[in-house]
Amino acid sequence: MSQQTPRFGRMIVAMVTPFDENRDLDLGRVPAFVDRLIEGGNDAIIVNGTTGESPTVFYPQKMDLFRTVVEATEGRVPVIANVGDNCTADTVQFARDVEELGVDGLMCVVPYYNKPPQEGLYQHFAAIAGAVELPIILYNIPGRCVINMEAETTLRLANDFDNIVAIKEASGKLDQIERIIAEAPAGFDVYSGDDAATYDIMGLGGVGVISTIANVAPARMKRIVEACAAGERERAHAEHMALLPLMNGLFETSNPILVKEALKLVGFPVGGVRLPLVDATEEQSARLRLIMEETGVL
Repeated sequence: MSQQTPRFGRMIVAMVTPFDENRDLDLGRVPAFVDRLIEGGNDAIIVNGTTGESPTVFYPQKMDLFRTVVEATEGRVPVIANVGDNCTADTVQFARDVEELGVDGLMCVVPYYNKPPQEGLYQHFAAIAGAVELPIILYNIPGRCVINMEAETTLRLANDFDNIVAIKEASGKLDQIERIIAEAPAGFDVYSGDDAATYDIMGLGGVGVISTIANVAPARMKRIVEACAAGERERAHAEHMALLPLMNGLFETSNPILVKEALKLVGFPVGGVRLPLVDATEEQSARLRLIMEETGVL
């Protein structure tokens, strides 16, 4: 496993998007939240990914959010803007606009709903990579996109475009992930897209995680990642098992409902979620509190 520190670090938080009581963007809450995420040990911040409710934050609001996070971060850690959409032309135009805002990288999800073939995925990401200079992280999440980007497609993109530098792999297919790690060009980083899979993926040579739980318990997740990177598998496994109930617990209903509830429970509320998601029920909150107490996060 490479001991070289990856360009965006080993633990990248997929930041939740703060909303106020009317479910409007709460940009005033961003600076304190960014401070909390950085102080907790996050190496970089992804803004407005799935955990950031990207489907219900529209383009002008995304731009406002990106600007605010860039300002709040003050260059302390890289800011990666999620610009991916299921229309290639829209994604290209939006990526160009976002590139002007001073972000450090872009994340682009596999197009969802329209189910392109592998060649379509290749052409989609090729068009984006050719339109911008910024480094791009691909995001493969079949559970949300219906289709899986196969290892061949990922490797082809990694080899053909210097600015396609990493992938967030949330396919759950360890054989596919292992092949990407083994055959990718030097400097192409593979991140776990799922907190619970981080221990296994880093064991295969993955560099780290793009993390949901790092919104809530960043220091705890960082210990797992650092132990894995140091090759201390036993210590990493113990830390992983200790936090695993919460990693799983946060996903007992659609993400990020319970992440926002968990932040409220730790005393750092960032508002609720936008429809069609709904806030946690009293039962869900009580169960989450129990898990957080059991894992020592509360």
